Amino acid sequence: MASREWDRDLVSFPCSTFADVFEGVKSGLYEYGIVPVENTLGGSVAQVNHLLIDTDLHVVGAVELPVHHCLLALPGTDHREIRSVYSHPQALSQCRQFLKRNKLEPVQYSDTAGAAKMLAERRPKRAAVIASRLATKLYSLEIIKENIEDLGRNMTRFLVLSKEENKEEGDKCSIVFATEHKAGTLFNVLQVFAKKKINLTRIESIPNEPGVYAFFLDFEGSNKNDKVVEALKEVKEITTSFKLMGCYKERRV
Repeated sequence: MASREWDRDLVSFPCSTFADVFEGVKSGLYEYGIVPVENTLGGSVAQVNHLLIDTDLHVVGAVELPVHHCLLALPGTDHREIRSVYSHPQALSQCRQFLKRNKLEPVQYSDTAGAAKMLAERRPKRAAVIASRLATKLYSLEIIKENIEDLGRNMTRFLVLSKEENKEEGDKCSIVFATEHKAGTLFNVLQVFAKKKINLTRIESIPNEPGVYAFFLDFEGSNKNDKVVEALKEVKEITTSFKLMGCYKERRV
């Protein structure tokens, strides 16, 4: 759904894992890859962020998409008999209160659409899945209940990856960096952007190696802007590792 919003003229191909998306783009099998990085309810997508740390791919676009989850079951299923619900851990966490309220057991699966496909093929008893409305058309399932996410404003942000850098001027940049394990080192980086009045839209830290954290930072602006160029130069000088992942335009649906 996010890839369609980004460019409806492209043909989408599903991958079993996030790593397959990265590898497919790197090998030239796909022109672009699109992966989720954060959700307003479930937080950051750790697997994707770990892959972003070491990849040579560039971020060339982003899509912020409202996500609405549905409880899906095989045609003719009596909703009172459902006991377990399969889906991706992120989707399960975004519908935690619904599952608890209805005394349904969450069962983790690799992805939402994959859970829908599994239900259609294996037909486990007393089971349902959490997936999108689109999955009902793909796998001939029925909607038991729509919009079961715990909060009405459930947004997921996706990044678009490519082997080539974005040639058009963007309005948002993404970087990943590491600092010395000393008090004040992260503050020094953030202060660079504050002094130049550059607005930060995301900061995330994840453990990369024992005792070492990688910091993801997104901010508004173009890497062709002198103020941004100066800020990036200063940040590079005070960090132990630094990578500009890309400058791009973000679409909010």
